Amino acid sequence: MFVLNRKIVYLSTIIAFSLILVNPAYSQEPGPPKIPEPSPEPQPIPIPEPEPIREPFPEESDTEKIQRLSKENTQLREENLQLKIQVTELNKIIENLQAITLEQIKVIMQLVQQLQEAIFSMPSSSPTNL
Repeated sequence: MFVLNRKIVYLSTIIAFSLILVNPAYSQEPGPPKIPEPSPEPQPIPIPEPEPIREPFPEESDTEKIQRLSKENTQLREENLQLKIQVTELNKIIENLQAITLEQIKVIMQLVQQLQEAIFSMPSSSPTNL
C-alpha cells in the first residue's frame, strides 16, 4: 500500500510539472506577435445639399418693395410718435403723484406734531381725558 501511494504521488508530481511546462504562460520564449486585421473604413457621411435662399417677397418688383417699406416706415413713425406722447403723459402723472405724496407727508407730519403738542400739553394727572 505504501508503494501504491508513492506511485500516485510520483505520477501526480510528474503530471503537474508537465502541465506547467506545457502551459504557454510559463514558457520562456514569447510567441510571434499576431498580425492585426485591418479595420474596415467607415463610409463618409454625405453633406446635405443646402436649400436655396428664397426672396421674402419674390413676386414684388423693386418699386413695390420701396412703396411697401416706405408705408411700413410711416406707420412705425406714427407709432413712435404716439408712444412718445404716452411717455410724456405718464411722466406728468408721475410728477403729479410725487407732488401729492409730498403734500400728504407734510400733512401727516403736521398732524403728528399737533398730536405731540396735545399729549405733552395735557396735565399729567388725567391722561384719559382725550
